[in-house]
Amino acid sequence: MSGHSKWHSIKHKKAAADSKRGRIFTRLIKEMTAAARMGGGDVEANPRLRLAVATAKAANMPAENIKRAVMRGTGELPGVSYEDVNYEGYGPGGVALFVHVLTDNRNRTVAEIRHLLSKNGGNLGETGSVAWMFQRRGYFVAEKTAASEDQLLDIALGAGADDLREDDGNWEIFSTPENFDKVKTALEGAGIPLAASEISMVPQNYVKLEGKNAQTMLKLMEALEEHEDVQNVWANFDIDDAELQAAS
Repeated sequence: MSGHSKWHSIKHKKAAADSKRGRIFTRLIKEMTAAARMGGGDVEANPRLRLAVATAKAANMPAENIKRAVMRGTGELPGVSYEDVNYEGYGPGGVALFVHVLTDNRNRTVAEIRHLLSKNGGNLGETGSVAWMFQRRGYFVAEKTAASEDQLLDIALGAGADDLREDDGNWEIFSTPENFDKVKTALEGAGIPLAASEISMVPQNYVKLEGKNAQTMLKLMEALEEHEDVQNVWANFDIDDAELQAAS
């Protein structure tokens, strides 16, 4: 199983606890505000905002919270101005890390990200140091019990997906970012529940981690995910189920 989907599985299991802490809501509010500020408040005309609003609704965020987040972005309500920043670096065992943040203080955030990396066996790299290892793609995960391979091939590839992979108990479906909405609509229209649906930075290759490096990598991912400015973390690690169980 790829590190990409394994980390998705970990995050999915944590979702309920994260919602109780308000972590998911905080992240989504920042994303909707930034998306509306950069591309306007019309959901149909702003793909980034459309995805953020759909994700917020799936997380059961109240409609009023969504409305206020968008209005802060368009300037109809006062709000903080967030800046999109990507950080690149390395984790234990030479794992490549691509971190997307929304921040109102770039200097503070970069210092804190650098500290988290160095504390957990990693280091911050230069811009472009690892970005070439990732490809921006539409990414979906469905449990294997949700549909057969033939069904998914017919639905997803017919809607514009370009790859379908078996991943233990899951199907991973990939598309270009441009076809993301069409594939998502087709899968949902067919009644297929999705454990993940996002525009993701997908690694082109993976680094296998074991023992101490694997455990330190998981701690680093947890620490980065918990940072208030971090929206997404992508990494090219691969670990066995035994390592996940040891970390739980």
